[in-house]
This record gives sequence, C-alpha cells and structure tokens, in this order.
Amino acid sequence: QVQLMQSGGGSVPAGGSLRLSCVVSGTTIANDVMGWYRQVPGKERERPEDREMVALIYSGGSATYGNSAKGRFTASRDHAKNTLYLQMNNLEPADTAIYYCNLGLLGPNWGQGSQVTVSS
Repeated sequence: QVQLMQSGGGSVPAGGSLRLSCVVSGTTIANDVMGWYRQVPGKERERPEDREMVALIYSGGSATYGNSAKGRFTASRDHAKNTLYLQMNNLEPADTAIYYCNLGLLGPNWGQGSQVTVSS
C-alpha cells in the first residue's frame, strides 16, 4: 500500500520560510516524477487534479515550477530516504494554502496535506 506522509507547514509572517517534507512508503520514488500542489482558500471542493501546480521534480532532480513559486521555492528529493521536500522562502500571504505532495504526474496517491498560513 502506497502512502505519502507529509510534515512541516505552519504559520509564518510574510517574508518567512517553511520546509515541507513528504515521506513515501510502499514504493520507491527513484523512477517517478513527483509534485507539489496547493489548494487555496475557497477552493476546498476542487478536484485534486485541478489543484495549482507548485513544483514538479523529476527522477534526475531537475524541476519545473509554477509561476507563483519561481525564484522562491525549491523542490528536492532524497532517494535514500524516499522523501520529497519543498523549501519555501520569502513567503507571501497569497501563498496561504493547503499543500499536497503527489506521486507520479497527477497520480492517484496524495499526501494528507499541510496547512501553510502566511500573515501580512
């Protein structure tokens, strides 16, 4: 059974930093693209596949970022720990959202979500 367990998140003032982690069990992530997505307030009913893409990180370590994340967020992965990370710097109130990790390219396996709240 594949499980994605997230940690991190929290509340910070604007300009602060947070790091999210996503530990995967039940499979190896070494050959899979993985992603970070977010669900902003007011869109609690949107389908998982409609969540905003924050970052996609490929098996070789290269990454693609959504426009809101470029220059501020960094996705990384540790195959030895089977873990995905998202380092978020210079956070803005507009980054307030629930962040989810995902295995594959919008695959069926998602983390439980991490609340990130940024105050002005």
